[in-house]
Amino acid sequence: MFNCNAALTCKNSRLMSLNRYETALFSYWEKNPDERRHWQGKVTDATRAASQPGETARALERDLWAHLVERSAHVPALRGMAVNRISLLNLAEHLIRLWGPAPKPKQAAVPRARPRPHIHS
Repeated sequence: MFNCNAALTCKNSRLMSLNRYETALFSYWEKNPDERRHWQGKVTDATRAASQPGETARALERDLWAHLVERSAHVPALRGMAVNRISLLNLAEHLIRLWGPAPKPKQAAVPRARPRPHIHS
């Protein structure tokens, strides 16, 4: 699990494997709290309505790409990035870990009572 604070700065950034597009988008949100809050809400909503494992990340990745395409026309740091389609799936998965619900703790396995041997007389 990543050890990150709400400001999106990660203490274990070497554990993250984000491409330059993902890193640029992540950094953009660091400097724009309104955008960050919007995406925090979007991730929270997406994880609440989660369907099959992995589908939430794939749906979020498509939204992230659309966002990058839209913002690249207006944000100098993102300009020119939306020319060739590139995966933002690592960023989507990272955001789910960062802003999604905490994983449910695994319940300890309850030992099953062994059946008593039936003695026939």
